[in-house]
Amino acid sequence: QVQLVESGGGSVQAGGSLRLSCAASGPTRYCMGWFRQAPGKERDWVASFSILGNTYYADSVKGRFTISQDNAKNTLYLQMNSLKPEDTAMYYCAARGTYCSVTYRELGRYNYWGRGTQVTVSS
Repeated sequence: QVQLVESGGGSVQAGGSLRLSCAASGPTRYCMGWFRQAPGKERDWVASFSILGNTYYADSVKGRFTISQDNAKNTLYLQMNSLKPEDTAMYYCAARGTYCSVTYRELGRYNYWGRGTQVTVSS
């Protein structure tokens, strides 16, 4: 059973930065991702990192966010720069036991989820 624990959320002003962490344990995670959910909205895909080292980003965060993984620490990161008020959301780490393939955006393809960490960006 994969377990995921997020940390690093907080409150920042627009233009600021945060780094989210997701500590993972359990079986091999072939594809990991970050999703976010604002109040009253659906959970949206943000970025994914494949076991092959490929990275994928939603257009809304491309150029501002960077997903990375430290294999030695079994930790997934999301470096968020140039934050905007519209980035405000609960951020969730997710993992799956299959390759990212072309389905890395699909929420339903991820088997394991963390409890989330809140990010609030004020204008």
